[in-house]
Amino acid sequence: LSSFRAVARTAPRRSFATADSSALQAFEAESKALQHHATVAVCTAWVYNAEAEHAAHLQHIRDQNGGELPEVPAFDFLNRRGKPFPWGQNSLFFNPHVNKNLEE
Repeated sequence: LSSFRAVARTAPRRSFATADSSALQAFEAESKALQHHATVAVCTAWVYNAEAEHAAHLQHIRDQNGGELPEVPAFDFLNRRGKPFPWGQNSLFFNPHVNKNLEE
């Protein structure tokens, strides 16, 4: 077994025949570019579809409630403040279209 290892270590490595290095690099670059563009296209289509479904769902809820989104339930575990923010009750990233206004 040890003699096999010694022979294996000293045996010359076999080099496989390959195409021209520049042609191989060009093919590799084209492959990467194609994969990148395909990935971007698929992800863009998926995000567009998800956002369109979300917008349709929100519009459906508005239609059911007279054009307004329903009031978010006031759960005890939401919007807990152990210490008030220096700028008021709302978060620094407050968005009046999405978040409930706690100043009211």
